[in-house]
Amino acid sequence: MAHVDLDIAGRRYSVACRDGEEAHLRGLAALVDRKAQEATEALGSLTEARQLLFAALLIADELKEVRAGAGLPDPTPPPPDPAVAEALERLAGRLENLAVTLEPGAERA
Repeated sequence: MAHVDLDIAGRRYSVACRDGEEAHLRGLAALVDRKAQEATEALGSLTEARQLLFAALLIADELKEVRAGAGLPDPTPPPPDPAVAEALERLAGRLENLAVTLEPGAERA
């Protein structure tokens, strides 16, 4: 296992990776570092955590745009449908009743 020192947002991180993946990891770190710098330039002084948060959000935004342009599905799950949740609740109740009927020791919760 290899170890790589990465400089991101003015801090050095030591990260382990598989042998041979060092250059790839350095390239990814350079991308994150650029996005962290963009966040700081756009928003001014940020804490380290917020700087990395905004860098991650910028990268996620770009990834979402690329996926949309390539016709790939959006991995963001849709909001839950209340009607589906209600139907699942009714189904769960019916299954519990069935279990009580079929299993002599089963009790309803």
